[in-house]
Amino acid sequence: MKKPIIAPSLLSADFYCLEKEIKRVETSGATWLHFDVMDGHFVPNLTFGAPVLAKLSPHTDLTMDVHLMIEEPLRYAADFVKAGADFITFHQECFPIISELKQAIQVLHQLGVQVGVSIKPNTPVDVLSSVLPLLDMVLIMSVEPGFGGQAFQMNALDKIRQLVQWRQADQSSFLIQVDGGINATTAAACREAGADVLVAGSYLFGHDDFNQRVGWLQG
Repeated sequence: MKKPIIAPSLLSADFYCLEKEIKRVETSGATWLHFDVMDGHFVPNLTFGAPVLAKLSPHTDLTMDVHLMIEEPLRYAADFVKAGADFITFHQECFPIISELKQAIQVLHQLGVQVGVSIKPNTPVDVLSSVLPLLDMVLIMSVEPGFGGQAFQMNALDKIRQLVQWRQADQSSFLIQVDGGINATTAAACREAGADVLVAGSYLFGHDDFNQRVGWLQG
């Protein structure tokens, strides 16, 4: 079983010491930095936008992983690409009509970014079956998006396993990412199910043993 990619979530970092926090990520063995972008409409919280990414991306080699939890992802996607995003993930729930979902994926690819689609805990993974060959990543939300510190919802594991089966059957190469309630115990379950990328926020930031915790997530 290969070690998963670890993507610490910037939302849980100490914004007073962002340079120091990013250095901790760089030296920990984590290789991605996860940006939770919220608009106060799609989810009941408000975070940061493209200017934060633009200030940080020139100063690190970390993969910039942007999760758009916003109602109009295509309206702002180009700003995040220009700011340095490597991956942009938006929600299927914003485009419930398959043709519109496919078009949104195509638009993002044309911007020159790798594209992911996310689903909330109550959205069945089957809604993505017809677009999987178009995707670079699928993000399974194992908590309701909007706030950190929630408990992991175990139905995420079944979704991961189903995606692994589809990926093997179709010989696809999309990554499977999991976000929400990730700690040493739930990370082990996600690794066993077949997840490739684990997003963790409150489990990592705010702890002196950051590096050790990244190791625990990797197994």
